[in-house]
Amino acid sequence: MALIFRRAALQGFWPTVATVVGLELGIYVWALAAGAGLAALVAASDTAYLVIQVAGAGFLFYLGVRSWVSVFRASPEPDTTHPPDSDPPHPRGAWRAAFTEGFVVQLANPKAAVFMFAFYPQFIAPSQPFLQTTAILALVQVLVETTLYLGLAAGVARARTWFRRPAIRRRLEAVTGTVLIALAGRVLLSAR
Repeated sequence: MALIFRRAALQGFWPTVATVVGLELGIYVWALAAGAGLAALVAASDTAYLVIQVAGAGFLFYLGVRSWVSVFRASPEPDTTHPPDSDPPHPRGAWRAAFTEGFVVQLANPKAAVFMFAFYPQFIAPSQPFLQTTAILALVQVLVETTLYLGLAAGVARARTWFRRPAIRRRLEAVTGTVLIALAGRVLLSAR
């Protein structure tokens, strides 16, 4: 949510679509892994869980520090090169970077694997094919979450002019950075 909110507030709706797609593809991969039995390995192996936990916390910490760095580098002057209601130009690889960020954040979340392993089996009858049924259930989840996240992104993007004011932008970056660093700590210190 923090990534979606930040990207929509600062870059607008369309760049946020890439982040949402990355997050949801990541959750779908975890669901398929659960259906294939790989999430059971993560749930059963302390080492596998620890590796994903440390990698996830490290990536969230990196994103949080990156937000804080932008707070200190931000200019207190308004951006006069682009009108507040226009989209700033995005580098060619910006969509890929936003997608990758969302995807890696989701894959680096060991709790997503454990959740998928614990959640879907209760809805699958023993007579049903486990992987195929998991894939269908996960697709429904991804569609619902995508709709909700894109609705959030659209709403936040509408207020983007306000969020792009230098003082507001610095505060948003500071809050986002703090939330991501706190989440990194929570992921790292939380028990299974």
